[in-house]
Amino acid sequence: MQSQIIDPAKTELNHHAATADAHHEAHPDHRLFGLVVFLIAEGMLFLGMFGAYLAFRATLPAWPPEGTPELELLLPGVNTINLIASSFVMHNADTAIKKNDAKGMQIWLTITALMGATFLVGQVYEYAHLEFGLTTNLFASAFYVLTGFHGLHVTIGVLAIVAVLWRSRVPGHYSNEKHFGIEAAEIYWHFVDVIWIILFGLLYIL
Repeated sequence: MQSQIIDPAKTELNHHAATADAHHEAHPDHRLFGLVVFLIAEGMLFLGMFGAYLAFRATLPAWPPEGTPELELLLPGVNTINLIASSFVMHNADTAIKKNDAKGMQIWLTITALMGATFLVGQVYEYAHLEFGLTTNLFASAFYVLTGFHGLHVTIGVLAIVAVLWRSRVPGHYSNEKHFGIEAAEIYWHFVDVIWIILFGLLYIL
């Protein structure tokens, strides 16, 4: 009967490989789920603000209160078109990386970041030319809180895109198989876009 010799090194190597596989399986990727939960929580904050605004509008005899200057529609309208268009541009970045086109992805992300920055510049310009302040009346306070809170989210979105661009400098960091950072930034950006559409309708149209 021929004896079998077991190589301890190979046995140990197989043990470590099996342990690594088990460890990997024990910790599935929940990043997308975490992002969705975060956006739901943020959406509830905005929903509460929208509810308060509609309650003010429904209970006060005049809305906006008498003497409140009318809001200009041209600049916010252009800003709205810019932000909506930026969502399509952002989607092009995700499409590009799924085709392993890292350069195309970087170009589309850069354009999206610039469009987001343009939106913020337009909002600051509008603030500078408004004929009412934060404490003028209830409508003015609601206007600044809602648009300011949304502007904060746009700023975070732009910073997230810049962070993705920075990390994409490393060759192979993003690919058609590894692109969660880009997907996360895209989902967040779409969320910001939808919130603004609702805000624009409440503040400027109704």
